[in-house]
Parts: sequence; C-alpha cells; structure tokens
Amino acid sequence: MFPLGFSTLGCPGEPLDHVLELAKGSNISGLELRTADDEFTHLGLTATERRELRTRIEDAGLEILAVNSYVKLCAVEEQPLEAHLELAADLGARGVRVFPGDDAGDDAGDDAGHRRAGGDSEAPTAGEIRALDRVTSAPKDSRILLETHDSHSAGSKMARLCRLLDAEAPGHNAKVIWDSAHTWSHGETPAEAYDLLKPWIDFIQIKDEDSTQGYQPVPIGSGDYPIADLLQTIQGTDYWLSLEWELKWHPHLPPLAEALPATLTWLS
Repeated sequence: MFPLGFSTLGCPGEPLDHVLELAKGSNISGLELRTADDEFTHLGLTATERRELRTRIEDAGLEILAVNSYVKLCAVEEQPLEAHLELAADLGARGVRVFPGDDAGDDAGDDAGHRRAGGDSEAPTAGEIRALDRVTSAPKDSRILLETHDSHSAGSKMARLCRLLDAEAPGHNAKVIWDSAHTWSHGETPAEAYDLLKPWIDFIQIKDEDSTQGYQPVPIGSGDYPIADLLQTIQGTDYWLSLEWELKWHPHLPPLAEALPATLTWLS
C-alpha cells in the first residue's frame, strides 16, 4: 500500500481537531492543507500559531505534503508566492501547491481533439516565461509544486513547462503534483501521463470521476477512473497518494468521513 494523505479541501472550514480525528481513523499519514482565509491554515497566522500548528500535526504523526495555495504561476497579476513559501517552511511542509493559470494556454480555447492528439508546441508562452522568472527568483526553502490543473492539466503541457524550467533554471526547486484525474480527462492514460511526468512527480492526487458526466467528481467507486491502471503503472514506486476530495466545490459528494474508507477499499 502506498502512503496515503488527503486534502482539507474535503472538510472545508472544519477545525484542526476534526482533521486529525479523520486522519487517525483512516490510516492517513499525510495532509494537504488548503490555505485560505476561511481555513485554519492561512497567511495571517502568527509565528506562534505557525509553531503550534506544526507541532500538533507532527505530534499526530502526519506529514504536510503541501500548503495548497491558489497562486497562479503563469499569471500576469502579482502573486503571493513568497508568502506561501514562507508559510510552508514555517510549517515544515514539503512545498506549496500552485496552479499554472496560463490564460494563453487555457483549456477553454483548446479543441478537445487537438488536446488528445498531443499537439503542443515547444515554444513557451508568455505565461510560461513568467513562471520561469518566478521559479528562478523564489526562495528555495520549500518546493514549488505545480499541479496538473487548468491550462496545464494535460501531462504533455506540464512536461513542456518542466523542460523549460530544467533548461533555463538548472537546480530549480519546482516539482509536480500529478492530479491523475486531470490528465486522464485530457486524453492521457495513467501510463502515458506517468511517462511524461515521471522526472518531476512529487506526489499523486487521486479521485474518482465519471467520463459520461463531463468528468465530474463522483463518490469513490461509482465513476470510471481507471484506478487499477494507475496502481499498476506506479507499482514498485513509493509515491504518496493523496485524496483530493473536492467537497468545497462539489457539495453533492459524500463527506470525507465516508470517502476515506471507500478510498482504502478502492485502492485495495
């Protein structure tokens, strides 16, 4: 069994006590901490509050996989990347989750057939150049964890961005959170996405989706995400798997207390 974590996106607004209880009861050893003003993890935490939060999570035997920000690395607008990296360092997190958020490469303007054919140019967009500048100038105390999301949901696009970082910023501290459902919804099998992203993967997010309903998140086991193919693809590795339970955005989903045991069954 791979080490398993979950995102607090699945229990929005709940206190730390509730999160720790969920983890304790479900064989969970890692957390992604959604970072927002309405959560117990936010940029306004004092130094004392940060120490207390870190201590409580560490004392529970849990690792913080990521501080989940809403920073868009490719965006034109100023982004609070450094503040989130400082928070991650203070909490002892592996890194800061960021989105690509490249308007020039947004999926809304893509033809689905083109995406599935993998027709990506190697020429960087202006947004990818902005991402390169931000990665180059960012403090290196914590990793920048790029999620396969929005403009770079496809593994082919994320791999292109990572190759740019490797070529132009050797020794950079950016890695990839592979949202395995996003790459699948963009026409890549788990094996294909893994081959594209393998050099940069930090950990893997999982969830179930229904391809007949526009790849909407659904209760674990009721969709058609090929979890067996994913597990076979990464067999022999020690990647963390993290349940990204999007209850905050999809309130029709069952609570995390039900999703976690269902996930353990799904993975077995």
